[in-house]
Amino acid sequence: MSKKPDYYDVLGVGRDSDPASIKKAYRTLAFKYHPDRNPGDPEAEERFKEAAEAYEVLSDQEKRQLYDQYGHEGLHHAGFQGFSGFGDIFSAFGDIFGGSFFGNVSRGPKKGRDLGIEITIDFVDAFNGCESKIRVPRAETCEACEGTGSTSKRLRTCPKCNGQGQIFQGVGFIRMATTCPQCRGTGEYAVDPCPECNGQGRVSRHREITVQIPAGVETGARLRIRGEGGAGDPGGMPGDLYVDIAVRHHDKFGRERNHVLYDTKIDMVLASLGGDLEVPTVSGETRTVRVPEGAQNGKLIRIPGLGFPSPNGNGNRGDQIVSLTVMTPKNLTDRQKEILEEFAAIEVEKSHESPLKGWSRKIGQKVKKVLQS
Repeated sequence: MSKKPDYYDVLGVGRDSDPASIKKAYRTLAFKYHPDRNPGDPEAEERFKEAAEAYEVLSDQEKRQLYDQYGHEGLHHAGFQGFSGFGDIFSAFGDIFGGSFFGNVSRGPKKGRDLGIEITIDFVDAFNGCESKIRVPRAETCEACEGTGSTSKRLRTCPKCNGQGQIFQGVGFIRMATTCPQCRGTGEYAVDPCPECNGQGRVSRHREITVQIPAGVETGARLRIRGEGGAGDPGGMPGDLYVDIAVRHHDKFGRERNHVLYDTKIDMVLASLGGDLEVPTVSGETRTVRVPEGAQNGKLIRIPGLGFPSPNGNGNRGDQIVSLTVMTPKNLTDRQKEILEEFAAIEVEKSHESPLKGWSRKIGQKVKKVLQS
């Protein structure tokens, strides 16, 4: 598989370019490499497709953010596949290619509605990646009439709009166009309305779809599944399905960017002397970490490579960060108190050898007083 070019380089714009600059750059390239101006030129066709794909990504705020952060792989895991051909491009950018841009290009059949759905996955599934089966209510092409709305497949030009799909109201220079209510903007109507869809050409159904969720996603991520939205007009493209991800909280682990966070408690002996500590990981295994001698409350220990992977699949992973909370013992026995009193006394003796002996002596005396109370 050849490496895809950088979308900003394709359009010749900077990474901080505003939407107007991006659109202007695309219009210039589309005019230059349009197939009508370059018949039989495969290189121009390829440039035309590259420019359209770059514009689709950089003109959409969500796709542009995903591309800036994760590159082409991030778009791929989010379901973006680019365009299949010129008809796909003209359908997507009808507002650019119609009328004021290339008047001889047909707008084509109307694309289906985009749909959106939100799913919630477990923390571990977000860590490992998973498949999720969802049921999506959507409009599908009626099989009985093949989407024509007519049992005989016969259509006639709508007399109300004369096949324009729009009707105009108003006087003089002020006229307003609205969708024709009789043909619903298609310019045609069914001679023999199909009883299965009541002449609509579409029926409402639930479709079960398996969504591939990449490892490393987090709450707020959005996946685009091309062609799984509502049905379009006969010959038109279906809409797309957008899947918004929410990740459930875990009772042991947290997350900061691609790092896994884990809080654990240790006793004052381990904190003072140091030693080995077993900690769980999101994968279900345990790892041994070394607590340094004299560890303080809030000490962080990093385990490299045990965090979340990047959703773009580049192999980079975060770390697991272990936060230590040092616990003060309660309900001491007489022997434990005796040992601590000896410890406090030794600290007082050490303070006589220190430039800060007066301060240390006071601290030692306070510790001893507290233990005796």
